[in-house]
Amino acid sequence: MTSKKHEKFELILEAALKVMAENGFHGSQISKIAKEASVADGTIYLYFKNKEDILISLFQQRLGHLISMFNSSVRESSSAEDAIRKICEIHFTELEHNVNLAYVTQIELRQSSLELRKSIGLTVKPYIQLIENVLEQGVQEKLFRPDLDIKLTRLLIFGGMDEVVTSWLISGRKYSLSAQVDKTVEFFLRGLK
Repeated sequence: MTSKKHEKFELILEAALKVMAENGFHGSQISKIAKEASVADGTIYLYFKNKEDILISLFQQRLGHLISMFNSSVRESSSAEDAIRKICEIHFTELEHNVNLAYVTQIELRQSSLELRKSIGLTVKPYIQLIENVLEQGVQEKLFRPDLDIKLTRLLIFGGMDEVVTSWLISGRKYSLSAQVDKTVEFFLRGLK
C-alpha cells in the first residue's frame, strides 16, 4: 500500500473506531464513518468490503500493534513474573489511553455475530499464545508450580484482565485502570506459584 493510501486507510480506521465507540457497531453506518473521516461514502469501499470488514481490520491493526508491544516487553523481561507484569501493564495502560479502542474491544465485540467474533478471535490468538509461552517459561524457571494447567491458566489470565477492563468501562471510568495493575498481578502470581 502506498504511503497516501495507507494514510487514508488509517484515517478511516480511526474514524470507524470513534464512531463505533460512540454509536455501537450496529448503530455505526458507513455514512457516519465516512463523515468522521471526511471522505465520500464510496471511498470507504475502496478499502473495505463492508462494516464487518472494517471491524475485523480494526482488530487486526490495533491488536496487532498491541501484540507487537507485548512481544517486545516479554523479550526484555528478566523473568516470567516480570513478563506477566509487563503484559498486564501494557494491557491496562494502552486501553486506558485509548478509550475508544477499549469500548470497541470490550463491549462491541460481545454484541457481534458469532462469525464475526470467530474472525476477530484469530487476531487475539497470538496474544493468548504469548501468555501461554510466558507460563511455560515460568514453569521451566521453577517460578510457577509444575502442575499448572497452562491451557486453562492462559485463558484465566486473559479473561481476568479482560473483565477488569470491562468493569472499568461499565463503571464510567471512575478510577484509574492502570492503578489496578499491582493488585491484578499479585492475584495472578499467587495463583501461579
